[in-house]
Amino acid sequence: MLLGIPKKTLIIVAVLAGVVLIYALGSGERPSEAESGSAGCRVAVTADVLNVRSGPGLGHGIVGKFQQNAETDAEPLVRNGFRKLAEGRWAADEFLDPVDGARCG
Repeated sequence: MLLGIPKKTLIIVAVLAGVVLIYALGSGERPSEAESGSAGCRVAVTADVLNVRSGPGLGHGIVGKFQQNAETDAEPLVRNGFRKLAEGRWAADEFLDPVDGARCG
């Protein structure tokens, strides 16, 4: 007994704390980062002006714009013809070309 706590209880608490710590450290990694490594997915804009929307579709509001030849980080996820750039930021994939060496899936 340590501090009035049975040894068995201390071991269970330590194991649970370890599991929580491992989960917390791994939860910050997104699947796209794991798949693409440090090079990641980076794209260049081919349209004159490209709207960035809050979701994957034309019905979602515009939250930003990119000019032609602008480059940005992106994720491998494409839904309804829109590539996910970041949380709440999507752009039409047909106007995005992966830059040399990018791994965009």
